[in-house]
Amino acid sequence: MAGLLDLLNSPIGKQVISGVAGQTNQPESKTADVLSMAMPLILGAMKKNVKNPQGAEGLMSALSNKHDGSILNNLGGLFQGGVDDSVINDGAGILGHVFGGKQPQVENALSQKSGLDAGTVSQILKIAAPIVMGYLGRETSQNRVNDSNGMNALLGSMLGGQPQQNQSLITTLLDADGDGSILDDVAGMVMGSNKKKGGLGGLLGGLFGK
Repeated sequence: MAGLLDLLNSPIGKQVISGVAGQTNQPESKTADVLSMAMPLILGAMKKNVKNPQGAEGLMSALSNKHDGSILNNLGGLFQGGVDDSVINDGAGILGHVFGGKQPQVENALSQKSGLDAGTVSQILKIAAPIVMGYLGRETSQNRVNDSNGMNALLGSMLGGQPQQNQSLITTLLDADGDGSILDDVAGMVMGSNKKKGGLGGLLGGLFGK
């Protein structure tokens, strides 16, 4: 079963990084940094959402109706001449659903770590979200996932290829005080002290071998 590491390090991943960098006029290295932090957070937030049956049902409905993985079949066309507004709007909707009111904190935190302004980070996230959904849709179909337990297991396996410190980082970012609120302390966690030296820096190192 393909994990997120496989996607980011695959030819598709390189194409995504190159395409998003071109769309936002940013260096590929910085774009890769943002994507390597953002994509696990998007999947991690989805994993948290599918713990209740309504969340799982909503996600699987979106995957079967719209995000079946076909977006991955023509990434060249997706980025050629600029990403279509419908894709950007779709991405904004996905982010609003998975992050809720915490989205600005996520964007600010990623901005601080990457050195890109929050507006650029927001654009990168909006392009990345439909691609993550397409990837998840393809994996859902290939693995015949049809219930919340299966979806939870699939998301866990996609996140599971990362070093232990990255998994604990994602968990901490998604629910820092254990109250069930997604990404409640993300800004303080990422922009606070350097207690988590192996944190996002470790995530980047794990994904891109820096």
